[in-house]
Amino acid sequence: MICLVPNAAFLSETSRALAIYKALVVRGAEACIVTHGGPYTRVLDDERVPYTVLGPGWSNERARAFLGAIPGIGHPRARLYEREELRALVELEAKLLRERAVRCVVTGFALTTLLSTRLAGIPLVTDHAGSWVPPVCERNLSPIPLRSTIPFGRWLPRSVALWLTNSAPSRARLYCGQFNELAEELGVEIVPSFAALLLGDLTLVTDCPEVLGISAADLEAWKPHPSRYRAGTKLRYVGPLFAELSAPVPERVEQFLNAGADRPTVYVAMTSTPESLIRGVVQGARAADVRVVVASTVHDLDDLAGEDVIVEKILPSHRIMPRVNLAIIAGGQGSVQTAMAGGTPFLGIPLQPEQDFNIVEMERHGAARRVSQEDAISPRMTAMVKEVLGDASFKLAAERIRAIYAKADGPGAAAEAILELVGHSNRARTTPSGATWAMTAKTSASAAASSPPEV
Repeated sequence: MICLVPNAAFLSETSRALAIYKALVVRGAEACIVTHGGPYTRVLDDERVPYTVLGPGWSNERARAFLGAIPGIGHPRARLYEREELRALVELEAKLLRERAVRCVVTGFALTTLLSTRLAGIPLVTDHAGSWVPPVCERNLSPIPLRSTIPFGRWLPRSVALWLTNSAPSRARLYCGQFNELAEELGVEIVPSFAALLLGDLTLVTDCPEVLGISAADLEAWKPHPSRYRAGTKLRYVGPLFAELSAPVPERVEQFLNAGADRPTVYVAMTSTPESLIRGVVQGARAADVRVVVASTVHDLDDLAGEDVIVEKILPSHRIMPRVNLAIIAGGQGSVQTAMAGGTPFLGIPLQPEQDFNIVEMERHGAARRVSQEDAISPRMTAMVKEVLGDASFKLAAERIRAIYAKADGPGAAAEAILELVGHSNRARTTPSGATWAMTAKTSASAAASSPPEV
């Protein structure tokens, strides 16, 4: 059994787990999905994929609190979990992993798995780091964030700030304290650095060498520094990995897209983002004389709708991106890669350092521009929308990256890497295209242990 544990407070996390789950099932693997609950379990419901919610399940309010504490948004000393909540989730996970005879856990930012897998004595695979992995920082490729996380960073010489940006993640223990307190109590391995929070025993690097700029040989030969990372941590390229939800484009959105040939259309899709920022972005984009499609996700933005603006909760972005002229996103790797796979240039508004890197990576290729949160809610946003729409080079650059991504199968390569790790022997089975997935079965941890959902 391979267990996927997405953090369902994030749409990107949930959709990545879903993509890997489907690729594993197609290859004949026994797999299950376990979450702590959260708003994006609805994606699993819509896809009719069985899953288990551990504990009482996170409310939307608890998920928002978690998002408000994450690196780049919350204070570096913030606790992502309440003390007793962390212990309870780790122990519940470890119990479930043992009872289901799980051989490997795959997660993104469900950080409890850093400890529960050690308790259960099984390997952890992560995908959350995306391309923001140690070889990037060791080559000084991570940009200075628009919102500096370094004390007094704005007054430092650029060379010093750049060095600190790239060296700090592997040296600092930001956010590690509460995990290490519990690790010592449980007698398991600690998390030695902030960078190590994002890495598993195997970390899937969800990018292509031609785009990231680091060869596969160099990246996969990387060895962890003994005092900064957990021993044995390995990296492996698998290619782009982003949401491809099976839901169709809603009819009213179809009509909106089809009716807009006379003017450019902009897609605003900023999940896990403050509502006020999205409102400012939409206002700035509208002033550029464009039509706007808004994915509101957890926010109530229906009042923005009008003749030139349409609002929908969750949209299959991989179907929307190829049909718009420009995207405006926060800069999570899933959104960035969805835009690039559609050949669509974008404006990225980073909330945290990893998003700064994702945006600058595409900016380096000429397919994107990075925008500060302050500029995003000012007239500068209108000017930047006009700039990118008026320069054909952005579109051409996005098309070049689309051609690279079209050759890769990220979910498939991720599944192969996981199966190789656990020594899976039957990988020849295939599932016909358009297969219907099993009916959703939400259970408690105890019920799931006695009758786990299987595929």
